[in-house]
Amino acid sequence: MVAMSNEKDVSIILPAKNEAGTIKSVVARIFRELPNTQVIVVDDGSSDGTGELAAEAGALVYKHVYSKGNGAAIKSGARIASGRTLVFLDSDGQHDPADIPKMLMMYESGFDMVVGARESSSQASLARMLANTFYNKFSSWVVGHKIQDLTSGFRVVDAKKFREFIALLPNGFSYPTTSTMAFFRAGYAVGYFPIVAGEREGKGHINLLRDGIRFLLIIFKVGTLYSPMKIFFPVSISFFGFGLINYLDTFSTLHKFTNMSAMFFLASIVIFLIGLVSEQITMLTYTKTTGE
Repeated sequence: MVAMSNEKDVSIILPAKNEAGTIKSVVARIFRELPNTQVIVVDDGSSDGTGELAAEAGALVYKHVYSKGNGAAIKSGARIASGRTLVFLDSDGQHDPADIPKMLMMYESGFDMVVGARESSSQASLARMLANTFYNKFSSWVVGHKIQDLTSGFRVVDAKKFREFIALLPNGFSYPTTSTMAFFRAGYAVGYFPIVAGEREGKGHINLLRDGIRFLLIIFKVGTLYSPMKIFFPVSISFFGFGLINYLDTFSTLHKFTNMSAMFFLASIVIFLIGLVSEQITMLTYTKTTGE
């Protein structure tokens, strides 16, 4: 156990759905590390007594009458937490509570958010590792900073700053992506602490086939959340380039400007204008959210 001078200022939030097999041990491990902290378990419509077991272990339990999603559970926990610092981690045993004091120490060195970055050996499968690697590299290009783990649910954040963006967070599994991009967009400091995630002990709630398309949409969400023009402008230039190539080819062979060239040029203009409008909407959204 590592003693922390500000334990009472920390609230630890665990979203949980049907985690009866792990929740008591996870809560107990957290209290061993930080005995005086507030532990909140948000029971997202469980049917196996998860909430009751969490309460027996000493956690404050907030129940959803039906399942609303992982992100919705995170938002519920953030709203009722009393700590000035929030810690989010999974309730399935993958995240080691012993890492919490270390992440808090890094957070207290000047970061607004510290994310537990999983090592490659912690990935559930090769497909998941490749997908996460692509997300990390793509998002790093978008924001201009190295993002080591875009989708990790283990993180320490400033409560006040996190609540600034709570209305932007989705109710599903992509809340880590949204919160990370929101913090970068606002100019807050985001750091990464290396962790080793263990194998989950309960049953997973993510279906790779069903969620594969949804996670691919994260790629586009990253761009639209942070800087839409970084996505739309290259696409616009590509269409313009196709139109120019088509025009040069048809002009040299047919000596005329074809409808295909016109379609490419028009598509280029439309995509650029959509990106420009999206950029303004994004700026207004963040201004309204943060109150700046």
